[in-house]
Amino acid sequence: MTTRDSSPAPLSVVIGAGGTGGHIYPGLALAEALRAAVPGAVVSFIGTERGLETELIPRAGYRLHTVDMIPFDPALGAKRYLLPAALLWSAGQARAVIRAQGAHAVVGMGGYPSAPAVLGARLAGLPALIHESNAVPGRANQFAARLTPHVAVAFDRSREHLAGGERALTTGMPISAALAGLAELSGHGRAVLRAEARRALGVPDGRRLVVFNGGSLGAVRLTGAAVGLAGLWQGRDDVQLLIKTGPAALPDAVADLAASGGQRIARAVPYLDRMDLVYAAADLVVCRAGSATVAELAATGVPSVLVPYPHAPGDHQTHNARVLSDAGAGLLLADAAATTERLADLVGPLLANPARLSAMAGAADPGPHARAAELLAAEVLRVAGVTLPLLERA
Repeated sequence: MTTRDSSPAPLSVVIGAGGTGGHIYPGLALAEALRAAVPGAVVSFIGTERGLETELIPRAGYRLHTVDMIPFDPALGAKRYLLPAALLWSAGQARAVIRAQGAHAVVGMGGYPSAPAVLGARLAGLPALIHESNAVPGRANQFAARLTPHVAVAFDRSREHLAGGERALTTGMPISAALAGLAELSGHGRAVLRAEARRALGVPDGRRLVVFNGGSLGAVRLTGAAVGLAGLWQGRDDVQLLIKTGPAALPDAVADLAASGGQRIARAVPYLDRMDLVYAAADLVVCRAGSATVAELAATGVPSVLVPYPHAPGDHQTHNARVLSDAGAGLLLADAAATTERLADLVGPLLANPARLSAMAGAADPGPHARAAELLAAEVLRVAGVTLPLLERA
């Protein structure tokens, strides 16, 4: 790692991540861990102009390079025949970025922008590592796993679906440092943070908080059911709803809450930026089953009702949800069944049964998620040929 004048060159890692927050947020957690392990490390990202990466990555303070990749999606119709050419073209673009950044290693976090990053590393003769976040891998990582011997997974059950999966390292899902800190709290420390979080979120004393979280962009199904539930329960003094709508659905949700009287017990917001506070304050979360959400719930031990997105490739959200439902830490509810009436019948008895909620919280297997960012960073450094004390601890 030297420049022409023999002075040390900074560690440079390029991360391919994009599309949805489920790939981007773990990539950002990894970047944070790499910078903590190697102060001065240069971490940059490869994505496209289509996904949330154009907003989330620059906002976090990292440079984003974009390539002209198209999704691995059969719904493209005839355009899917352009995929091989698009992959080769975008891999060439990625190789140019990787060389310009002086990268020592490349990481693919899944999602279609990561495939050209891993192939670009192969073309540049550099080591690459992929991280699979879902219980069932997406098409991009199924392809990328054939290009590198270095594979890490969030959940053991994804191994059988990946080339070389039997050799994969289980790191868990990288989560933010704030969430990792919450996951490691217990007893008095957890109680203190819970009280602070409820005050910060404006939850009145004596009310149980139910959070509706539809993922990065919100979910029409969950938002509609939550708004309806707020209207149905408007006279209750023992419950509070916090509804993440996504920015597009916020005006209608606010108007509907006002019209139904649901605003008395519910608040709609476009984003949930401080998820550590949300999980610390919540008694129950009703949510989609993206891999990041499932890992966060497992790590923090918050009971959940999981409503998988029915059109996820390979139905991977249902497989993700079963990580929690099979353990008794969450309840699985089909999207078509997620109506106001069904949720009232399901959530109402849960809120009335603190012992059941406590048992669900205790059933969550935190796994390695709280340390996943550190573990994955250590593996990236090993692949890059960097030896640090961090590697010995991991």
